[in-house]
Amino acid sequence: MEIDYLLVVLLSSLTSASVLIIATLGLAVIFGLMGVVNLAHGEFIMFGAYTALVVTRSGVPFSIAVIVAALVTALFGAIVERVIIRRLYGRLLDTLLATWGLSLVLYQSAVLIFGSVTPGIGMPQSNVRIGDYTISSYMLFLLGVAIVLVLALYWLLTKTGYGIVARAAIQDSETASAIGIESGRINTMTFALGSGLAGFAGAILLPAVPATPGMGFAFVIKAFLTVVVAGPVTLTGTVLAGGLLGSAANIVASFWTTVAGNIVFFMLTMGLLRLYPNGITARWNRKL
Repeated sequence: MEIDYLLVVLLSSLTSASVLIIATLGLAVIFGLMGVVNLAHGEFIMFGAYTALVVTRSGVPFSIAVIVAALVTALFGAIVERVIIRRLYGRLLDTLLATWGLSLVLYQSAVLIFGSVTPGIGMPQSNVRIGDYTISSYMLFLLGVAIVLVLALYWLLTKTGYGIVARAAIQDSETASAIGIESGRINTMTFALGSGLAGFAGAILLPAVPATPGMGFAFVIKAFLTVVVAGPVTLTGTVLAGGLLGSAANIVASFWTTVAGNIVFFMLTMGLLRLYPNGITARWNRKL
């Protein structure tokens, strides 16, 4: 087998894993750090994609549209936390029902406003040639985006005052409140951060995944499974689980079919959860 083809398959697998990680980080923050099961995560991704699409069509450069989409989705997430989520902390079933209802509202709103099919903005046509094969330069760009995003989020949560206070408020809200930390405000900021990451994902993936009302369905199941497999060490576990699951599925899909790749994804997920019921990082000493 040609070394060029193997190299293309490897890079393709890494880019596939990077897409999964980008789509999962927002959920990792909301579910992994806050313990909130947000069934509307896919619709938050869709919200960001449509925001970027509308802003781009108004003549704004795509790079700025991505930032606008992330900020608008973060603001929307803050409103959702204030109006809905804040009343439901500690009530898992109620949170599931509320976010599921929100996902239906967002999905149907997108259908009514944009229709069931929306033209995308098109992926840049530049490619990187490796021997007789080529790989999209934009997909390689997404690999770099995933790396930068993970490093930036790690820095935010470990090296800044907000990150330290946020983790304290989430891990022990009563003690945090006793020493003057406003847990309610921190929770709003953290939910907004996770929502903004979801909106960023929808926007930055827009050239590769056209905006449609149901685009979130393509990510939300795999994103949830990735976070569950990751376990309690939220960020590092998500990167490891996303890289493993996404790469394995893509390698199989490269040699066989996409369906085979998806089967391997779910079988590998079941195998890992069988071996590590509490996630692959359950026995780690790290906290993030």
